[in-house]
Amino acid sequence: MYDLNVIAREHLAAARDSEHGRSANLVLRARPLRQTVIALVAGVSLDEHNAPPAASLQVLRGTVRVTFAAEEVELSAGALYLIPPERHGLTAVTDAAVLLTAVND
Repeated sequence: MYDLNVIAREHLAAARDSEHGRSANLVLRARPLRQTVIALVAGVSLDEHNAPPAASLQVLRGTVRVTFAAEEVELSAGALYLIPPERHGLTAVTDAAVLLTAVND
């Protein structure tokens, strides 16, 4: 069993201490499922990248912005968002931690 609150807190602290302002941890891997906690300091982004075939983003702490070619979505703690299968980026509006769940073929 994993305590996502503890993991989020630990990785937010690590992100604040990191020169890149981010920290991540692969929490669960059971092919084809992967779950990763990603912590970002306010203003830090993950550059645009391809989405896996199926993915969701659950905001554990803070607020993030998911950007697509035609729109952007702002999500706050407690939100669960189905990521469309298209290129996107992620930016921390505030210090934030998210749980990325991805299913890869």
